[in-house]
Amino acid sequence: MATSPKKRRTLRSRFEKTPSGPPRLRIIAATIGPGKAQLLEQIQQTGSISKAARAMGMSYVRAWQLVEALNSAFREPLVASDTGGTRGGGSHLTPTGERALTLYLRLRDHSLRAGHRDLQALHRLLRAE
Repeated sequence: MATSPKKRRTLRSRFEKTPSGPPRLRIIAATIGPGKAQLLEQIQQTGSISKAARAMGMSYVRAWQLVEALNSAFREPLVASDTGGTRGGGSHLTPTGERALTLYLRLRDHSLRAGHRDLQALHRLLRAE
């Protein structure tokens, strides 16, 4: 039995329906955006790339690719992995990773507060479902 190819989501299909929640602003600073920031938060909370990936419904391979992309884009790695042993392996944010995540989240929060009215007005212009 052949499997059908995965359907690629277009911008139109992603945004054709009016969002049901509050307006959101997508900020992409250098190479960190909402998804990578969420992955960093999950790694920080779980101490594991694989647990972070599972919590996000993402494959471990994809999570590793994102971590590698982040680590190579910054002057210092954002995520460090501990080797296995009696306590098992794990991963954690480096001080640079914690700082990058903090700065990204602060930038996002400032932007959302500053643009709240404009985001709501833009949201009201969207087509209703």
